[in-house]
Amino acid sequence: MTPTNPHEAPVLIVGGGFSGTLLAINLQRMGARVTLIERDANGVAHGLAFGTRRPEHLLNVRAANMSAFPDDRDHFLRWMRFDTADQANRFVPRLTYGQYLRELLHSAMAAGPDRITVMTGTAVAAETGAQGVRVTLNNGRTIAGRALVLAMGNFPPTPFAPFAGLRGSIYAADPWQPGLIASIGADEDLLLLGTGLTAIDVALSLEAAGWRGRITALSRRGLLPHAHAETGPQVQHVPCPQVRGSHLVAQVRRRAREIGWRAAVDELRPHTQNLWRRHDLAAQRRFLRHLRPWWDVHRHRLAPVVAGRIAALRAAERFTVAAGRVVAVDAAAEGARVWWRPRGEHSVQAMDVGRIINCTGPAADLAGVSDPLLRGLLTAGCIRPDAHRLGLDVDHLGRVRDAQGTARDNLFAVGPLTRGAAWEIIAVPDIRRQVWDLARYLTNSHWVAGEGL
Repeated sequence: MTPTNPHEAPVLIVGGGFSGTLLAINLQRMGARVTLIERDANGVAHGLAFGTRRPEHLLNVRAANMSAFPDDRDHFLRWMRFDTADQANRFVPRLTYGQYLRELLHSAMAAGPDRITVMTGTAVAAETGAQGVRVTLNNGRTIAGRALVLAMGNFPPTPFAPFAGLRGSIYAADPWQPGLIASIGADEDLLLLGTGLTAIDVALSLEAAGWRGRITALSRRGLLPHAHAETGPQVQHVPCPQVRGSHLVAQVRRRAREIGWRAAVDELRPHTQNLWRRHDLAAQRRFLRHLRPWWDVHRHRLAPVVAGRIAALRAAERFTVAAGRVVAVDAAAEGARVWWRPRGEHSVQAMDVGRIINCTGPAADLAGVSDPLLRGLLTAGCIRPDAHRLGLDVDHLGRVRDAQGTARDNLFAVGPLTRGAAWEIIAVPDIRRQVWDLARYLTNSHWVAGEGL
């Protein structure tokens, strides 16, 4: 591999969604050269989260906390020309935020035309060595750099074995596949697998498209995300809690009785990653097994207007939430008959639906991921799953650990791929800090204007 000058060779970023785009922008601001590799030209600066074209899909975080930069917390508000408390409390469409990211990238490219290169292609292989890294694209082209950052976001949902034999017109394995909403009959009854944010998005899109049928949303516990308050809670900064495990849960419950559950959860936000890392693997596993569903519905909330729309659908008996497991599925003349067991019961019930949509959320276990780049790195021993199989094993700097557990100095990961190490790393406020810190590390930037460091 040809030796590279650290000041001349670019940082290679695979994935042009929010994490990869914002990392590229920060690296450019700090003087580094970057090559941003994205398989879908239309997905650059959007990714899955902000690539939606549907105005009913709103951000789940208030505008006041959606700046792309931790050193300029009002940046998004200024971009939106929001200057009142009411405007700062709004939940804007995700497509608008996608426009914001794309404009930021274009501005960064204009400010440093020799420092950011955007390439369209699928990264299928990578080599890492003492002299740098090299990425191979599906067209055979190779790109050299000094470091490689995996910013590949979320992966498609995990397939469900009971639905493997159903024809594609009945079962949708990916809720984001193009044309899905338009293909659903106006009066079709649907089964959504999952009751989280993805299921909410699908219900909103169906309603906006004029669909008139009924939805059953099924998950193991039947928990829906809670709603944000109409106005943002005034959360005071508190020290990081020193207690752990069940004592920490008890402390949060006491705080919830004192100041309300939203504020009690939000107080933890600056400390969540540290709290996660302070718990050993056994304690983390207990959290994932017993508390994760309740954490998710309290922490990852709905915009009030979205919660109102779902409440209206439920009141009209067009959106029903069920807790249980699918046992078997039989194809029918006009859809499918689903056999499912309600939670806590032994008997099995039947449900007839016209379409089934997998809304269980992204896959995380590398063992089931088909991406050629990750499969190749895994086979070569350059990467390994984290202990909980939530993504890649990385250290606190984002350096990827190889099969022997050694952190590599020129292979990094950001965003949802690092959930096993950080836990809370899917929302904008968390990722913007992560990529900011990594950009500073890669450029050896000890002081950055605006932050005073």
